Amino acid sequence: MYPRVVTKDPAAVEVEVQAVYLAMFSRGNRVFVPQIFSWAVDCFTGLHPDYQRIDAGYHDFEHTLQGTLCLVRLLQGRHRANARPRLTRKAFELGLLAILLHDTGYLKRKGDVKGTGAKYTAVHVSRSVAFAGELLKRQRFSGGDIKSVQNMIRCTAPNAVPSRLPFANQLERMVGCAVGTADLLGQMAAADYLDKLPVLYSEFAEAARHHGSKGDMFGVFSDATDLIRKTPAFWEKYARKKLEHDFAGVYHFLNEPYPSGRNYYLERINANINRLRRKLSRLPGG
Repeated sequence: MYPRVVTKDPAAVEVEVQAVYLAMFSRGNRVFVPQIFSWAVDCFTGLHPDYQRIDAGYHDFEHTLQGTLCLVRLLQGRHRANARPRLTRKAFELGLLAILLHDTGYLKRKGDVKGTGAKYTAVHVSRSVAFAGELLKRQRFSGGDIKSVQNMIRCTAPNAVPSRLPFANQLERMVGCAVGTADLLGQMAAADYLDKLPVLYSEFAEAARHHGSKGDMFGVFSDATDLIRKTPAFWEKYARKKLEHDFAGVYHFLNEPYPSGRNYYLERINANINRLRRKLSRLPGG
């Protein structure tokens, strides 16, 4: 359905994003995508003057690239469907900035040598919002554009309700829903999603230790196996409902063809969940 893109390779994702961007906006700024990808690469690979390279095991740079790829595919699908309000080039660009910067809150400052960036899990969204504000101000984005990107990043918080965020207009809110959707779908559809669940648990455990009583929300899993056992329920009872309601069902624009065609991301997630259920059924007590 989609061309194969190696999400471990930022250059490969950049090429695909640039192709989608220019297919949608033939008069778009041809240096925009390469420029913002270079910022993201610098941030996540340790070339930022104030921050170390990402060292969180689950929320790594590939996680961001998976979400980025999903976002542009979703927005392209919506564009092709001629949905209203019409997606503008500017809204697309702001959304792309938001998804690329949405997990910069896991980055540690230079000199921060204790633990990994996963210790910031409970506050990573607010840290990402602050990081994006600093970077975009330095790159001379307008205050309004910075606020839009920050609100889109806030849509990736577990308890985010985009309808309650102070977006400037309906279009920007829709892109925020798309960013939150892509963050969920990009990771859960990955071929190695199940393999990385123990790593996700280790991030939660580190966050719980770092935040003390404030980290109780991450202590709901007794161990990695407990998290794995609860993952099907997470998908059915939390993620799917959030996609449909809080994120206004924008994931349907990934259907190919729209509106009733196959949805590659849902198919891959359902395959992952079904494979996990089969694995759990073979465990003691399964």
